[in-house]
Amino acid sequence: MSSDWPCSAEGLQAQGIGVVWVDEHLVVLDKPAGMLSVPGKGPEGADCLSARVQAVWPDALVVHRLDMATSGLIIMARGIAMQRALSIAFAQRQTVKRYEAVVAGHLPDATTVTTTTATTGEADADGWHTIDLPLTVDWPNRPRSKVCHTTGKPSVTRWRVLGADAQTGHTRLALEPVTGRTHQLRVHLMALGHPILGDMLYASDEALNAAPRLLLHATDLSLHHPATGQFMRWHSAAVF
Repeated sequence: MSSDWPCSAEGLQAQGIGVVWVDEHLVVLDKPAGMLSVPGKGPEGADCLSARVQAVWPDALVVHRLDMATSGLIIMARGIAMQRALSIAFAQRQTVKRYEAVVAGHLPDATTVTTTTATTGEADADGWHTIDLPLTVDWPNRPRSKVCHTTGKPSVTRWRVLGADAQTGHTRLALEPVTGRTHQLRVHLMALGHPILGDMLYASDEALNAAPRLLLHATDLSLHHPATGQFMRWHSAAVF
C-alpha cells in the first residue's frame, strides 16, 4: 500500500474523493475526473479509487466502474455476499444510473430527432428520447468502441435536454444508460453527431478543445439496499 494513500474517510475527502454513504454493507463514493476506478497496467496504474478505498475499508469490493475521465457516483460492496447481490442487481437492471453531460451543438427539445446514424423516435411524456445502436470494441483502435450493426451488442441510452447555451452552441443533457457497454454514452452521443465536450477519444478537435476535461458526470444512483431492501438514492451535482 502506498504511503501516500489516505487511511481514513477524512483522508479520502482531503484527496478529492467524496464519501457519500458508508454502512457495513456499502460504500458510495464521488470519484474525481482523471482517476482510475480499478488498477490499470503497470506500476503507474496501481493508484486508483478502489485501492485508496480498500486502504480505509479492506473489505470493499468493486461492483462497477466509471471511465477514468468521468466523475461522479460509484458504489463498492463490503464483502463477497454484498458484491454478489449488487452485481446481480446491476445485471438485472434493478439499479438506475443517471449522468449529466455537455455536448457539442444544439439538440432540439422536440418530439422527434432523426439523424443519418440513429433514429431516436418520439420522446416520452417527460421528454426522454432513446438511442438504440449496437456497440462493439473497435479492436484496431482500442480502447475505442464503435457502432456495429453486424457484431455489436444491443446498447440503449435515454437522453433529455436540460438546457442549451445560445452563446457557445452547446447543450446540457441528462443521460440514462439502460445497458452498460464500454464508453456507451460517449459513443452514442458521437454517433448522434453531438460528442461530449472534452472527449479525447470521440470528440472532434473543436469539441475536444472546448473543455479542459470530459464533461460527463454520474449524478444519480438509485437501488434497493441489498441487505435491508430500503430504496436508496444518492445524488452528486455536476461540477461543470
